[in-house]
Amino acid sequence: MLRASLDTLTQVTSGTVVHGAGTVTVNGVAVDSREVTPGCLYVAFRGEHADGHDFVAAALTAGARAALVTRWDEALETAVVEARRPDVAIVQVADALTAVSALAAWHRARLNRPVIGITGSTGKTTTKDFIASALATKLNVVATRGNRNNELGVPLTLLEAGSDTDVVVVEMGMRGPGQIAALCRIASPTAALVTNVGMTHIEVLGSQEAIVDAKAEIVRCIGSEGRVFLNGDDALSARLAEQTMAPVVTYGTDSHDDVRAVGLTVGEDGLPSFTLEAGDETATVTLPLPGRHNAYNAAAAAAVALYLGLSLSEIAEGLGDARTTGMRMEVFSSAGGVTVINDAYNASPTSMRAALATLREMPAQGRRIAVLGDMAELGSLSELAHFGLGELVPRSADILVTVGTCAQRIAEGARAEGMPAESVRPCANVEEAREVLDDLLAPGDVVLVKASRVMQLERIVEGIIEPHA
Repeated sequence: MLRASLDTLTQVTSGTVVHGAGTVTVNGVAVDSREVTPGCLYVAFRGEHADGHDFVAAALTAGARAALVTRWDEALETAVVEARRPDVAIVQVADALTAVSALAAWHRARLNRPVIGITGSTGKTTTKDFIASALATKLNVVATRGNRNNELGVPLTLLEAGSDTDVVVVEMGMRGPGQIAALCRIASPTAALVTNVGMTHIEVLGSQEAIVDAKAEIVRCIGSEGRVFLNGDDALSARLAEQTMAPVVTYGTDSHDDVRAVGLTVGEDGLPSFTLEAGDETATVTLPLPGRHNAYNAAAAAAVALYLGLSLSEIAEGLGDARTTGMRMEVFSSAGGVTVINDAYNASPTSMRAALATLREMPAQGRRIAVLGDMAELGSLSELAHFGLGELVPRSADILVTVGTCAQRIAEGARAEGMPAESVRPCANVEEAREVLDDLLAPGDVVLVKASRVMQLERIVEGIIEPHA
């Protein structure tokens, strides 16, 4: 974790000491007063719903040794004094995010460790989880927690790494050009992985060419001594490979891929099994979450772990015990006997199709029900993408419940493909969908819940767990 003196903090962040002495040294960083550990640096961020400056005193009381603030006034000074911590220091900076990014870049430059950067249109969080699980069988890994893949999450991940860390795995998200390049300037990855190039964010980026260019930012930053891992079955990967000086390793399910997942089957429990192949080495894997598409994520993880010196048998062990981030193909049974596939964190046309294929293969004593909401950021492709998705629904689900305005086109596509009108239930919002499902669900049913993050369909999952009275 970060270890820095007060002098270093002020130099790196271009800050000014407004309270305290120069003998302070911090260990670690917290941006939430509830996550403060003794001796750490607390950073006060102004958010949409709360101002971190209101919690500086609480952070100091909890043991923070210093705080970064962007304002210093009489009220805050009084709060710091009342915390009765004469041994602490307060540093004022112009911008909290810029300060944390600078600290992370400074800390990263002192980490003589491999840093794996991951991006892609879909699957990057699950792939990150698989990589971390595979590597953890042999190495001490620091990886992005949850989905903290933005301009704050990436620095915070780097700041968690310390002298006992063997490798850092950093997920990088983006919504516009230049964002991944900016994250790479902080993280300085030694290797990069791109899961795929889809149509996510086309509303912002404008074209598939622009999406490819944005994803290529990560491979351009890898030097000839590093490595780039690409989905060998994605036609657009060739255009990424042209833009890096590093050797390229491909993964996928085809014989031309360097690391392959072959012989894929789905068991009665809905879990995929396959054989990993790399050179003359093979290993059998059964993943702990459903979805054939996760074979790609597992092959990607295997490619990275092999590069870092693990054997396929060690990798297979880690993948079989993988712990993944919530709301991504998270399967559980409700008290009412309904099986829920909670994939509500985000959605794109590609991930929606994969989720429907998973629903089709899940064992069900009752009906298969797809609860699908709006897919965001599709721009002019939105209506066609939603309608086309709807045309696929009858192959996987007995009943369709849609949520949101755009998702009405999913309902239209399903009806156009022959799904009976009584089996299609369009809903305007989450509350209406919860009421429909309260009346609809029965023991033995399997329910897939998926939409873009803005739709907050996890509230539907909560409703299945705790139905309306």
